[in-house]
Amino acid sequence: MTEQRPPLPPFTRETAIQKVRAAEDGWNGQNPEKVALAYTPDTIWRNRSEFPVGREQVVDFLTRKWKRELDYRLIKELWTFEDTRIAVRFAYEWHNGDGQWFRSYGNENWEFAPNGLMHRRFASINDLAIAESDRKFHWTSGPRPLDHPGLSDLGL
Repeated sequence: MTEQRPPLPPFTRETAIQKVRAAEDGWNGQNPEKVALAYTPDTIWRNRSEFPVGREQVVDFLTRKWKRELDYRLIKELWTFEDTRIAVRFAYEWHNGDGQWFRSYGNENWEFAPNGLMHRRFASINDLAIAESDRKFHWTSGPRPLDHPGLSDLGL
């Protein structure tokens, strides 16, 4: 049986927004094995200076990431879309083992297979050290509540 992850391309504005929110919710769940299932088995990534290929390497990457980036909270926003591609901007807040908080800003370019699984993901990310009092992402772990503001609403 062929894996499918609706909505499927080609995307409309509405289905692209659904795809972005589903990705945000998945990453906020911080379950590497579950997140990896949203990608093709032969997925190709560029994330900062790492280049994972395939689900196994994605799981390894995400496991390391969330051991280092504690109390991770992510918000994604649709930037643009066309046919099988979606571009997003995002920000996430986290702290390291020493308690220093960061807000990481970035852009991602995604390309999907016909079955709705993401085949290619290219991310560019910058980290900004912030004071804990400057945090803007306040919810318990897991998906962002529907009533929590998005990036544009927060002025980010």
